[in-house]
Amino acid sequence: MAKKRVLVACGTGIATSTVVTIKIQEALKVNHVDAEVVQCKVAELPMKIDGADLIVTTTAYENSKVPVIRGLSFLTGIGMEKDLQKIVDMLKS
Repeated sequence: MAKKRVLVACGTGIATSTVVTIKIQEALKVNHVDAEVVQCKVAELPMKIDGADLIVTTTAYENSKVPVIRGLSFLTGIGMEKDLQKIVDMLKS
């Protein structure tokens, strides 16, 4: 399986996306998914989207070419395990 690429975006590309990135990296490691996880600002997504397999964002964002998961659960803790499993499943398929 080829290495996957995940973009994690928040408003500033610093605090929130760092928390989400770490949680995703841990889940991918445990599930043996080879993926590069890149954090950025939502405003940078159009410039970074080429080659991305998945986008996880803590703000509103839509894309017709790359699947987007709204990562609010990473901030609240509610439904986070379900979202992590969804990310793992999407990248393994």
